[in-house]
Amino acid sequence: MQAPTPIPVERLQFAMPPAHETPEDERRHRKERLAAALRIFGRLGYEDGVSGHITARDPEYDDCFWVNPFGMPFRHITVGDLVLANADGQVVEGRHHVNQAAFTVHAQVHRARPDAVAVAHCHSTYGRALAALGELLDPLTQESCAFYESHALYDAYTGVTVDAGEGRLIAAALGDHKALILRNHGLLTVGGSVDAAAWWFISMERSCQIQLAARAAGRPVLIGHKQAVETREQLGGDLVAWINYQPLWQDVTRAEPDLLA
Repeated sequence: MQAPTPIPVERLQFAMPPAHETPEDERRHRKERLAAALRIFGRLGYEDGVSGHITARDPEYDDCFWVNPFGMPFRHITVGDLVLANADGQVVEGRHHVNQAAFTVHAQVHRARPDAVAVAHCHSTYGRALAALGELLDPLTQESCAFYESHALYDAYTGVTVDAGEGRLIAAALGDHKALILRNHGLLTVGGSVDAAAWWFISMERSCQIQLAARAAGRPVLIGHKQAVETREQLGGDLVAWINYQPLWQDVTRAEPDLLA
């Protein structure tokens, strides 16, 4: 009996980041991804009261950013609920306020990092726990290696951030990295897409959980420098983050299509 003929590779489906013909198309795409990411963060328990934000740069007005409305539950946010604010935190489109303290930080990070389409920051449990230790992630797993020498520590805590000066210090601490641990505060990630920024946050939170659990169980064995760098080069790019995020996007949009309204 003859074996089945392999299907040509070019006929197999594999999702890649879409290209957009117009700013309007790209704006709609970013807003859909932002609403979905917020729903996913809500599912994962990253919401803590009114704390936590994801911002996405507008593709046409690069000093304006789409953000979740102040006080609205992540699990209920739709595309139509999103707010557009300028770099000063003034709402230019939408029906709701924005969290000025959080937005101040995001605006300064976006200003310092024109490559960053999206910025994510939430008060997640394990991120806050590691932040309370004032430590970086160790290279313990291939996932944490994605952050090896690609994240930093903001080694200060000054209370609720409400001024641009503090936001600039946080942006400077981030530098050209993908992520930042804010001591006694939590995690912040950036990406060249909403998908990438969201995935880096999710992966970093899980890496924090694993590091804390491994340390509680015994003495963790670190991956060596050479292997950690090689793994980061394989897994630490935004395209890999985008690909890893797609099952989450597909799941939430199939289960909760109302988020696109």
